[in-house]
Amino acid sequence: MEINRPVVVKRIPERLNLKQARAFCREMQPILNSDRPQIVFDCSQVKQVDAAGVEMLLQCLAQVIRHDGDLKLASLSPQMAVILELTRTDRLFEMYDTSSDAVLSFSRFLPSALRKAVAFIAGAADEPSPSAPASATGAIADAAA
Repeated sequence: MEINRPVVVKRIPERLNLKQARAFCREMQPILNSDRPQIVFDCSQVKQVDAAGVEMLLQCLAQVIRHDGDLKLASLSPQMAVILELTRTDRLFEMYDTSSDAVLSFSRFLPSALRKAVAFIAGAADEPSPSAPASATGAIADAAA
């Protein structure tokens, strides 16, 4: 049985230059290296980002992916949104308007995947098999709804 993992929300500092990026990355290491981390970076306070800041975001994303986790960005400030777009790194991240939306997106994945699987099973099983009772597919569909 899958246990819900905590989602860590971390606010990115106002300035994301080399010095701040290194400090932020050091602080995040235990979380980034955990098993299947679920992380949201709140970018609402970011006013200045340089190449080191963008590189830090990419390194964090790479670390999280290596540990079968996910990193999402939320509440992007206009300054940060422009930098990510100019560097074309905006397409590597899932981005949300609020941290709450980003956190909720982690819990929505499984039910969405479950609904698709149930729809696929129901579509493939137009005729019930002799070994499965007809009520079994109905119970699965009712559970997903």
